[in-house]
Amino acid sequence: PGSPYQLVIEALGNYPQKKFYNVSKLGGAKYDTLPYSIRVLFESSIRNCDGFLVKETDAMNILDWKTKQNNVEVPFCPARVVLQDFTGIPAMVDFAAMREAVRNAGGDPVKVNPACPTDLTVDHSLQIDFSKCAIQNAPNPGGGDSQKPMAKLSPLKVQPRKPPCRSQTGCKGPCSTGESSRNSGPFSAQIENTPILCPFHLQPVHEPETVLKNQEMEFGRNRERLQFFKWSSKVFKNVSIIPPETGMAHQVNLEYLSRVVFEVKDFLYPDSVVGTDSHMTMVNGLGILGWGVGGIETEAVMLGMPVTLTLPEVVGCELTGTASPLATSIDIVLSITKHLRQAEVAGKFVEFFGSGVSQLSVADRTTIANMCPEYGAILSFFPVDNVTLKHLKHTGFDKAKLEVMEAYLKAVKLFRNDESSSREPEYSQVVQFSLSSIIPYVSGPKRSQDRVAVNNMKSDFQACLNEKSGVKGFQIAAEKQNDIVPVQYEGNEYKLSHGCIVIAAVISCTNNCNPSVMLAAGLLAKKAVEAGLVVKPYIRTSLAPGSGMVTHYLSSSGVLPYLSKLGFEVVGYGCSTCVGNTAPLPEAIRNAIKQGDIIACGVLSGTKNFEGRLCDCVRANYLASPPLVVAYAIAGTVRIDFETEPLGTGFNGKSIYLRDIWPTRKELHTVEEECVISSMFKELKEKMEKGNKRWNLLEAPESTLFPWDLKSTYIRCPSFFDKLAKEPVSPQPIENAHVLLYLGDSVTTDHISPAGSIARSSAAAKYLTNKGLTPREFNSYGARRGNDAVMTRGTFANIKLLNKFIGKPAPKTIHFPSGQTLDVFEAAELYQKEGIPVIILAGKKYGLGSSRDWAAKGPFLLGVKAVLAESFEKVHRSQLVGIGIAPLQFLPGENPSILGLTGKEQFSILLPPELSPGMTLDIKTSTGKVFSVVALFENEMEITLYQYGGSLNFVARRFL
Repeated sequence: PGSPYQLVIEALGNYPQKKFYNVSKLGGAKYDTLPYSIRVLFESSIRNCDGFLVKETDAMNILDWKTKQNNVEVPFCPARVVLQDFTGIPAMVDFAAMREAVRNAGGDPVKVNPACPTDLTVDHSLQIDFSKCAIQNAPNPGGGDSQKPMAKLSPLKVQPRKPPCRSQTGCKGPCSTGESSRNSGPFSAQIENTPILCPFHLQPVHEPETVLKNQEMEFGRNRERLQFFKWSSKVFKNVSIIPPETGMAHQVNLEYLSRVVFEVKDFLYPDSVVGTDSHMTMVNGLGILGWGVGGIETEAVMLGMPVTLTLPEVVGCELTGTASPLATSIDIVLSITKHLRQAEVAGKFVEFFGSGVSQLSVADRTTIANMCPEYGAILSFFPVDNVTLKHLKHTGFDKAKLEVMEAYLKAVKLFRNDESSSREPEYSQVVQFSLSSIIPYVSGPKRSQDRVAVNNMKSDFQACLNEKSGVKGFQIAAEKQNDIVPVQYEGNEYKLSHGCIVIAAVISCTNNCNPSVMLAAGLLAKKAVEAGLVVKPYIRTSLAPGSGMVTHYLSSSGVLPYLSKLGFEVVGYGCSTCVGNTAPLPEAIRNAIKQGDIIACGVLSGTKNFEGRLCDCVRANYLASPPLVVAYAIAGTVRIDFETEPLGTGFNGKSIYLRDIWPTRKELHTVEEECVISSMFKELKEKMEKGNKRWNLLEAPESTLFPWDLKSTYIRCPSFFDKLAKEPVSPQPIENAHVLLYLGDSVTTDHISPAGSIARSSAAAKYLTNKGLTPREFNSYGARRGNDAVMTRGTFANIKLLNKFIGKPAPKTIHFPSGQTLDVFEAAELYQKEGIPVIILAGKKYGLGSSRDWAAKGPFLLGVKAVLAESFEKVHRSQLVGIGIAPLQFLPGENPSILGLTGKEQFSILLPPELSPGMTLDIKTSTGKVFSVVALFENEMEITLYQYGGSLNFVARRFL
């Protein structure tokens, strides 16, 4: 309503009640040459132009994209936000704390709600405690009473069958979790039950579904966080919580949350999204502009502020030709990944066009778009076309809504015409790729960009054994390359050698959005079982779909029992093997691998395959399509030539080759048509809207203000709003500040705010111990992001932190008034008690790495007033401003060493009442030295946010 461009609001053709900004008329000929993705940015700038957050000059800069790309910063106001639970919990805790602060300052807390529609998917709390229906000896990271009797199961041994556990002694194990649904249906006679032992009585119990057991564990260890999320869903407007076991954030975003075109009170505009998941880019395959950002940027959007980005270059990728029938979408993805990585598209938008685009299904497109973080692009955009509309029709979109959507997209020229005569946009550069050139590949053994043709896999692995240790090589002596280590497992002897498979995971990162590749894995499993092939029992197999829809079509197509027969049981819905959340390998297998120094392998259908990521003893990891994951699991080794060597021996001693069981394109098409139908998407949406039984029964408060539990170690009211007042206090001069840390170059966000395990000697560990927790209950910093006391103590707690005051890697510093060497938190706490401000000295590229909200929030709560560095990582610099810390840069050619600073001085920084972008400030030290720095505030909005004490306080004051 406040946009100065209201004159270009029009009625939509045959739908006069529908209104929209006709940006195509406003932009004229320039608009027609813009890439489709830039047109979305332009529409957003016109619709949200308010003269402060978004200015008219911003809109004109976007329209002049051809000459302004890479030269100007522009704001972008996405239509919605998607959070996952790890990064979502600190955001929602901040909103809960804001309500508290607004009430305390005399305002109405009910008014405190996200300004932008926000969906939070609880998908990062799943851990695989059960696999193949066998309980693993997993720790109890959720806290509470530890189930010590479980220690008896290490290593786990399957005992002879006994009568089911009927204990009447209050057993808390899985005895009562229900009957297995695997014993029903047409395949029950073919699928043998694997007994599971009650961890308290070591007797077999009735076997429920693996997914239900993992779900029960997930709800148990995360109950406190889940109750907070449920409270949030009840009291906040514009917030929707997708409960656990529904699916992964990017998958749910694709299947359920995506609108393509937003309609609010008959006003139409393009769907767009930012979120805290790196796979948020998947929705670009549907023609929805979206990408992943950090927690602070996401929170800013929730608060009603734009994301700022450099107007990007847009690389046009022209697709031509037709892919081979044997090539899956994963082959296409890996081929395009390498091609675009070589084209150097990092930090750019990629947009697809050409005759080959219409040959790709939406499932193929979303898979390709999902991989764009792996080749460095911000996003990979497929404009909406007839293929998109057909897909939406099959997934249950209302016909009338689709007609309005098509009319609107054509009116604003966001609809891609399949006709060759249509004019393509102008791009920064064009790269061409022929789909006809694609052959089946895997990627590895250590990096996703190192592709290996499947027919060269055996020879390539041999070359890796020979090569020196590095990005591919393992440097195994020639005389040891054929070593065999015998191992006893479950009463049988097996032989491990270099290249043996020990982990095989069909997981959800890229594949579940494409039914064909998952069905191909299922059909291959079906043919394999019917031929008499098996998977060795020591191989850690798992199937982690991204949503229930995948399980639905695998089940309805009749292939799920065959996957289960080979060990690929559904373990749950969420990030698992890909992020290292796999159960430990059997002890005997681990010992054999270490004893023989075996290069054991993992094969997975995900996106991450860094060395040691899956398991510390699995050094070679390959990314492959789901059917190839199953094929390699059956073969048991990567040292196989599928053309000339059999996968194994079937019934009657017959050799079975891959070509004997590989499903044809016709078979896949038939099953896909029969199983992936609109009713399945409808059922999925109903499931999401109804939630699940455990979520629905979960009790949560309904009060306007969250009832903080002072005993909680997961959820705590942060102190960001302690000084909230109706009128902002002008930034005071920073006088006689001590240096908390004197750091060098390339300090990463992981140095600043670790996300991994909590070291037993750390300040955070001391805090949790004082709260009565044992080390096994500490969990990780990532899981405790809702507790500022833990996260502040974890700030600069990385054991690799190199503080020049200490001279060696350690999370320590010196408290200069006393001369003590302390944990960083303890020193900062002393400074705050003494009323002494602190600053940080750093070198080049301060704040490198992934965007992490606590890398700014943590220093703020430690009392850091400014960071003086030679240069900053761009995103982290903006996060410092957003939290209220001044980013100050040394003048060119200057640094602490050149200026003769030791860091032991005290620093006084004069902040004038009227700050301006990029102004020079003087700093005086206690030794009498005076030098100048540049205040890295890029615009008036950043100065305003800083003067208000950061974006949280800026927005909170709107409610007073």
